[in-house]
Amino acid sequence: MGNPVNITVGSHVWVEDPDVSWIDGQVSNIKGKDAEIHTTNGKKVVTKLSKIYPKDMEAPAGGVDDMTKLSYLHEPGVLQNLKTRYELNEIYTYTGNILIAINPFQRLPHIYDSHMMQQYKGAPFGELSPHVFAIADVAYRAMIHEGKSNSILVSGESGAGKTETTKMLMRYLAFLGGRAATEGRTVEQQVLESNPVLEAFGNAKTVRNNNSSRFGKFVEIQFDKSGRISGAAIRTYLLERSRVCQINDPERNYHCFYFLCAAPQEEIDKYKLGSPTTFHYLNQSKCYDLADISDSREYLATRRAMDIVGISQKEQEAIFRVVAAILHIGNIDFTKGKEVDSSVPKDDKANFHLKTTAELLMCDAGSLEDALCKRVMITPEEVIKRSLDPESAAVSRDGLAKTIYSRLFDWLVNKINNSIGQDSSSKSLIGVLDIYGFESFKSNSFEQFCINFTNEKLQQHFNQHVFKMEQEEYTKERINWSYIEFVDNQDVLDLIEKKPGGIIALLDEACMFPKSTHETFSNKLYQTFKNHKRFVKPKLSRTNFIISHYAGEVHYQSDQFLDKNKDYVVAEHQDLLSASNCPFVAGLFPPLPEETSKSSKFSSIGSRFKLQLQQLMEILSSTQPHYVRCVKPNNLLKPAIFENSNVMQQLRCGGVLEAIRISCAGYPTRRAFFEFINRFSLLAPEITEIHHDEKTVCLKILEKAGLKGYQIGQTKVFLRAGQMAELDARRAQMLGNAAKTIQRRIRTHQARKHYLALRKNTTIMQALWRGRLAFKFYNKLRRDAAAVKIQKNIRRYGAMKSYTKLKASVLTVQTALRAIASLKEFRFRKQAKASIIIQAQWQCHKAASYYKKLKKGSIVTQCRWRGLMARRELRKLKMAARETGALKEAKDKLEKRVEELTWRLQLEKSLRSNLEESKAQEIAKVQNLLQEMQNKFDETNALLIKEREAAKKAIDEAPPVVKETQVIVEDTQKIESLTVEIESLKSSLESEKQKADDFEMKYEESQAYCEEKSKLLEDTEKKVRQLQESMTRLEEKVANSESENQVLRQQAVSMAPNKFLSGRSRSVIQRPDGGHVGTEAKSTLDMHSTSMNHREHSEVDDKPQKSLNEKQQENQELLIRSIQQNLGFSGNRPVAACIIYKCLLHWRSFEVDRTSVFDRLIQTVGHAVETQDNNDVLAYWLSNASTLVLLLQRTLKASGAAGMAPQRRRSSSGSLFGRVTHSFRGTPAGVTLPLINGSMSSVDTLKVEAKYPALLFKQQLTAYVEKIYGMIRDNLKKEISPLLGLCIQAPRTSRASLVKGSSRSVANTEAQKALIAHWQGIVKSLGKFLSTLKANHVPPYLVRKVFTQIFSFINVQLFNSLLLRRECCSFSNGEYVKSGLGELEDWCSGATDEYCGSAWDELRHIRQAIGFLVIHQKPRKTLHEISHDLCPVLSIQQLYRISTMYWDDKYGTHSVSPDVISNMRELMTEDSNNAVSNSFLLDDDSSIPFSVDDLAKSKELIEMSDLEPPQLLRENTGFSFLLPRPDGQIS
Repeated sequence: MGNPVNITVGSHVWVEDPDVSWIDGQVSNIKGKDAEIHTTNGKKVVTKLSKIYPKDMEAPAGGVDDMTKLSYLHEPGVLQNLKTRYELNEIYTYTGNILIAINPFQRLPHIYDSHMMQQYKGAPFGELSPHVFAIADVAYRAMIHEGKSNSILVSGESGAGKTETTKMLMRYLAFLGGRAATEGRTVEQQVLESNPVLEAFGNAKTVRNNNSSRFGKFVEIQFDKSGRISGAAIRTYLLERSRVCQINDPERNYHCFYFLCAAPQEEIDKYKLGSPTTFHYLNQSKCYDLADISDSREYLATRRAMDIVGISQKEQEAIFRVVAAILHIGNIDFTKGKEVDSSVPKDDKANFHLKTTAELLMCDAGSLEDALCKRVMITPEEVIKRSLDPESAAVSRDGLAKTIYSRLFDWLVNKINNSIGQDSSSKSLIGVLDIYGFESFKSNSFEQFCINFTNEKLQQHFNQHVFKMEQEEYTKERINWSYIEFVDNQDVLDLIEKKPGGIIALLDEACMFPKSTHETFSNKLYQTFKNHKRFVKPKLSRTNFIISHYAGEVHYQSDQFLDKNKDYVVAEHQDLLSASNCPFVAGLFPPLPEETSKSSKFSSIGSRFKLQLQQLMEILSSTQPHYVRCVKPNNLLKPAIFENSNVMQQLRCGGVLEAIRISCAGYPTRRAFFEFINRFSLLAPEITEIHHDEKTVCLKILEKAGLKGYQIGQTKVFLRAGQMAELDARRAQMLGNAAKTIQRRIRTHQARKHYLALRKNTTIMQALWRGRLAFKFYNKLRRDAAAVKIQKNIRRYGAMKSYTKLKASVLTVQTALRAIASLKEFRFRKQAKASIIIQAQWQCHKAASYYKKLKKGSIVTQCRWRGLMARRELRKLKMAARETGALKEAKDKLEKRVEELTWRLQLEKSLRSNLEESKAQEIAKVQNLLQEMQNKFDETNALLIKEREAAKKAIDEAPPVVKETQVIVEDTQKIESLTVEIESLKSSLESEKQKADDFEMKYEESQAYCEEKSKLLEDTEKKVRQLQESMTRLEEKVANSESENQVLRQQAVSMAPNKFLSGRSRSVIQRPDGGHVGTEAKSTLDMHSTSMNHREHSEVDDKPQKSLNEKQQENQELLIRSIQQNLGFSGNRPVAACIIYKCLLHWRSFEVDRTSVFDRLIQTVGHAVETQDNNDVLAYWLSNASTLVLLLQRTLKASGAAGMAPQRRRSSSGSLFGRVTHSFRGTPAGVTLPLINGSMSSVDTLKVEAKYPALLFKQQLTAYVEKIYGMIRDNLKKEISPLLGLCIQAPRTSRASLVKGSSRSVANTEAQKALIAHWQGIVKSLGKFLSTLKANHVPPYLVRKVFTQIFSFINVQLFNSLLLRRECCSFSNGEYVKSGLGELEDWCSGATDEYCGSAWDELRHIRQAIGFLVIHQKPRKTLHEISHDLCPVLSIQQLYRISTMYWDDKYGTHSVSPDVISNMRELMTEDSNNAVSNSFLLDDDSSIPFSVDDLAKSKELIEMSDLEPPQLLRENTGFSFLLPRPDGQIS
């Protein structure tokens, strides 16, 4: 509360406002004890200083999660904090260990999922954000550790969310204490499913709440010694019976009536029901349906819940028969009968419902009518049967309905309790109380009286608990608290329950007298409590009274107090229903004791309720209480609306403000030392420079401030009311003075800066003007010089012009004279030239005439000479014609052409051989034509020969001169005829050639088409081959992965190492041999011998050689003893794995059907790693096991001779070996693969045909690789988990030291070391772990996978802690975590990508979240920039959580803008409407992130030729094959 010391002009304060309860403003003027305030809504308010409260201007923008952290713990501060957090969807807030829950009126599934429950499991109270799970967890942990029962009290007005909160509490307790199902149902399941049943029969819609509980409920959950739920019990209080018969608009009756009316049609027909509008008990209100709720679905859900809690189908049918009967009872109307004051059913409709009721209750309809319309009075003289008037009959009817429903509800509660069962041996329990809150309406009756009486009781218990918590806090901090007192409400409780003069006692007394009325009862109250300060008589009423409760005054109307307090057991109703033929109905009304008379017996509801309440308080007093106060933010039942006045009233009614008053009576302001120093160190800066102890610094600051009454605890400073405001006022004054000093210095600096700038500008102006004057003088001089220069040039120009004119005249004269002389010379030369031309032409004519004559003579001479020579040549030609030379030459040319054509035709024929038949026919025609031409040519050739012979003969016989001309003529004719034939042949050849060219073009086109198709065919064949190869590889993978991984590996992991041998032995023994064993099966046993002779199976002896088997056993035993030792590594090769592989390969163990060596090896590995916490040993075996698996993966293949297994196993595909061999049948037998880099060239490079034991061994070994990998990973997680909890928040001592000043370099250095100590611990653990893996030569692929998962674990832990702890979402803490992440980044850089891989990328969530915390100017960032640029990985839910929890403890800046927050909220609302909203928390992935194939691809081939065996094996001759040979081969 304000006082003149801490309220000054300019102070920010809270002042009362009739609209919003409290409004903030700034003091503008103070006059005496009055202050003038300008509020934020623009009003000016004048009020007294004693009625205003200071406002904390340094409060976090998102509020505080615990009210005790408020600097000013008063009503407006509490209200503003709740409102701020509610606007950010933070519905939970602590007040010490009390939880305030504000109903959000919307679903928030992400804060109630199983992941969130896992986060709060075992978390210290207050470490994570406020949550109802935290309250339940504290109660559960206190019960487990202290062995004391606990209780959780949930209170609030109707619609505040009590029922939902109770469900969440029970759900979390079931999560903590759940156990395996017994007979299909667990206790926790039945407890949870009892809620829908009780809600159906005990909840109804009211004006304030659509699902208002009309009864109180206390659930006792019992636990055994191990913390498992072992039993439960449900207790109910004060069911509102009057609602069955009377409801107000727009309320509804109990849900079960509407559920039944919406049941399946066969159910409705069976019970003769209809629409709710047809029943009197339901149609008094016009509200029949609820928004977003289907009564038909709820009916089915209720039936399912009844099944779970143990209510049989027969009992369920009876229950709903009774519910239907109650509806029909309400429709029985009465009218006056024939007799006086008698009544009968009104009409046929009433009779119908009367008969239906009798049928449903299985009683006589006449008896039912008599029970409703008549009463039997027993007197000493006689038995009198009296009729009831219609009004009394209606009252009797309603009484019967209320009694039946009340008994039904009690039966349901008892049935649920009996079905769940209570654990009599349980010594600890957790009780969850869901009870009505304080009620004050315009009309308050007996129900409100009982409810408020309950809340007075609970408030007293609450006040005592709060005061006790205060005492515990003071005792813990070792401060004096003996003088602190609190106001008790025992006087109100005495007014109500004290005997014999309490209100309940007087009410019972009035109910016992028949003639008592509510007026006499009210007068009795007025007389008895006229001097009681808590009891007030209204001035304008004769029957009402007022009680001053802790939450305010309540006006009670006593009109129906007497009637509602009487719980009559009407004898007629009792007799009627106890005689019912329905066992269920008769069980609801058991027979009364014999001494009970036939008259009505009175039972006080108030007294019975008082007794129940007393028992409840005894239970609560014996438990450790925890409180949840539920608040309804508005009466519209809509989200995002916060009504200040409504919430403030609920805080008063819920006792929260009373708890604040208790705190204010002591020390309402409590600050940790470092927070106090951080805020008020500037009041005494010299002290913080001298002292290092925080407690001493706080004490000195308070002493310097001159405060009295404060106390210094062990970790906190405790201040009385008003002292925080006084310190803030002094701090504000000091900051104001400092601001003034800074402003003065700034103004001085600005004035000096202005003067210097003015002086500089003046100098510049002077220089400019001087320069201007100099420029003008320079221009004058320049103009003078220019004038002189112009004059000089003009004179020069004149002289030059006269000279040029004179020169031109002289040149003109000279030119004329020279032209005359030249003309004369030209004429002379022209005449001489003409003479010469004439002479030349004449001489030329003479020469031409001579030449023509000479030429003509020469031509004549030549012609004659040439004629002579031609005649001589003619003679020679005629002589040559007689010879065959010319014909032979022509023949040779033709033959050559024919051969060429024949060759081309043959070539074309060969090329066209692949064409279609039509083209072949055309080619045949061409060939025929060519054959004819050949024939003609042959005939021509023969004719030419004959002609030549005839000509030769004629020449020889005839005289040369006479016959010469004849021969020439005949030969010429023959030559011409031959030439004609040749030309015709040429033309035919040309035509055939043209056809051939056409065919050739068509052939080329066809060939191109065929080539294109051939290419497509080749591509298709190539794809087919690739698919075949892929199918082959897939078949191998299926064979090596699916069948073996799914069956054999699971068997290997689940088996203990010492069970492998026994299991295998049994499997070997149980294999049938199919009648008799052939030589093939026996020969495989002999393949264990060390001999290298490849004998045929038929040559193997029938009996095994005993000596060889014994030798083999000795070798196996020696191998096992050898690998049990740490054989180390040769280079980067694990010796043990290589030795085992060589031995198994040499002994051919992979190819036998029975052997025990594999089981011995698996047992050895299992014993070595069993419960092993030594990472060095685990890394050694991980390296050996992974290497051996790699060798087996590259060597073994499934046996193609799977048929050699026994016939029974082959026929059973469901058996283990049948599935394995079946998956390998498609594997090609010819697939080859080099084994080990050619180092074993003496061994066949084909893959070994592995039998069943080898395949099983491979899968067991693979399972151990995964198991060892998981053990190593989990060991590192366990090692760094404690450090991660410390790394998410900066150490407070270091932060406090940094606040004390930058001049203390030593302290800062120590603080910096402390800041990164935890991170360095993690880095040290990672480095040590990496060194261990490197030393044991673990494959880098596995190392990368380990660190990837470890960094993912770090990301999940840090990010989830950041979202759940508001104190971590600060600017300074972001810088701290960022520096720690820098340490991890440096470590990753040093470890290189070979071993870290993408581990650093796994921290993307925490890196982006921390990056968001430390950026400046967050209000300027848009949602798109935040979600796409700054934090693309984070979801909207995560961004919203960080934005609303952020607070800047270093610079005082704000989070993102309100527009961004509202946009985020809209997006989250859309997500919740469209789909189920995911949790904003991350999940840790603990799966095995690799397969054998991945491991095989990542590891190179291993060279084993030069590997030295251990000494133990080197000395044994049986292992001589292990010794390296000089040529690099092994034996």
